[in-house]
Amino acid sequence: MSTSPNVAAGGQSINKPVFALSGGFIALFCLWALVDLKGLSGAVDAGFAFSARYFGLYWQLLLLGTFLISLIICFMPGSKARLGNLAKPEFTTFQWGSMIMCTLLAGGGVFWAAGEPMAHFISSPPLFGAEAKTAAAAWPALAQSYMHWGFLAWAILGSLGAIMLMYYHYEKGLPLAPRTLLYPVFGDKAINGPIGTIADAACVIAVVAGTVGPIGFLGLQISYGLNALFDIPNVFATQAIVILVLVAIYTVSAISGITKGIQAMSTANIWLAGILMAYMLIAGPTAFIFEGFFKGLGVYFTNFFPMAMYRGDAAAFGEPGWLGWWTVFFWGWFLGYGPLMAVFVARISRGRSIRGIILLLSIVAPLVTNFWFTIVGGTGIAMELAEAGSVSAAFEGFNLPAALLAITQNLPMGFLVSILFMILTFIFVATTGDSMTYVIAKTMSNNEEPATAVRAFWAIAMGVTAIILVSLGASGIGKLQSFIVITAVPVSLILLPSLWDALRIVRLKGAEQA
Repeated sequence: MSTSPNVAAGGQSINKPVFALSGGFIALFCLWALVDLKGLSGAVDAGFAFSARYFGLYWQLLLLGTFLISLIICFMPGSKARLGNLAKPEFTTFQWGSMIMCTLLAGGGVFWAAGEPMAHFISSPPLFGAEAKTAAAAWPALAQSYMHWGFLAWAILGSLGAIMLMYYHYEKGLPLAPRTLLYPVFGDKAINGPIGTIADAACVIAVVAGTVGPIGFLGLQISYGLNALFDIPNVFATQAIVILVLVAIYTVSAISGITKGIQAMSTANIWLAGILMAYMLIAGPTAFIFEGFFKGLGVYFTNFFPMAMYRGDAAAFGEPGWLGWWTVFFWGWFLGYGPLMAVFVARISRGRSIRGIILLLSIVAPLVTNFWFTIVGGTGIAMELAEAGSVSAAFEGFNLPAALLAITQNLPMGFLVSILFMILTFIFVATTGDSMTYVIAKTMSNNEEPATAVRAFWAIAMGVTAIILVSLGASGIGKLQSFIVITAVPVSLILLPSLWDALRIVRLKGAEQA
């Protein structure tokens, strides 16, 4: 529907300007990193501080508003309407839920599940100020992790945005792309003009940055694990091989499409995660895990609004502070994924009701994630309370893979469990890689299914970018992670219309049904 010049690829129409802007920007970022990493680091740090300082409050309000409005929608008559022009869902509930859970959790669902509760346990968040490394710090540590990976984070990743895209694409014929989220404000100018091109390119850049980061960190983390478990040298060659294997797997999966590769990998991932969850629940500190989950939820619910709107050190000397390096960083990361995740959710949710989509994304998935964080991170806290230093010593210097291995190796059959957790992390990131490759290509395609050549290009390009940045050391990937927060600035503005337009669509659906 775009008036921008297009090029045929495999018989399919590709948006050249979006392809050139996004691809060119990522190439320039890598080139700058190779030529002047110090200069790039300074620019990224300055941009990060600016974004956290001047957009942090807006992001907090945006995520909170998105979640609350999604809850309101669930009680509206129009929420029973099915979207996507299908009377029956394309995928079973298990397949649908698996793809959503695996895509959004990515590798963060494993390493952060081990590391973040431990980080808050040994240094209590300022809102709580509990004595570090004591039982009093345990429940607030879990509650703060729930805040960052719970209701607000999941709601921004596709609830209201997916409703808009499904309505405009399947019923009005507009593109299944981020530009359509701006249609309520700019009308046809958002669809056929530079506004839409810039919006699509900004969202693609944000998702590429958000996906390359986990790909690169996976190379670093798996390499660390292979060294710890098998004494394989933890060097760049090992890291590059891990990334190349990962890229090969998720490229094949992305090319095979949603109904085959992406769905199959997600299902396998959920089964393995379920097995490991059950094992840790039985072999680990079972009573502590359940106590931690319910008491952590109690602290989470009791302090929900104070945590969501915490502004304690927001303007301290112009630096990000605790708020910037934790909550605002996560909000920027998730916001960067928001529009393209809405594209993905819209693509796999055809035939689902509005209420069903919101309940899965905004309620069920967050609670499952919180329980997963309790099983992994809560086990680490229990071990640390029983023997000080058993996990925190390995975690020193914010070493996420070391924290995970310290937890898994202290369990019965720890060696095998550690290997399975590395495999799980690998598949998690592969699932994110294939689904994000698909939606990036979909954003640039004017056809129902994106061109195979474009899928392959972006799959390989993200892997090559990760290898280039890993070759510069952890700082290269680290700067890309910080850059994600900067990309969230324009992306968060693209998501703003969803706050009122999703409500309008649901009211319209209610009137149609009446």
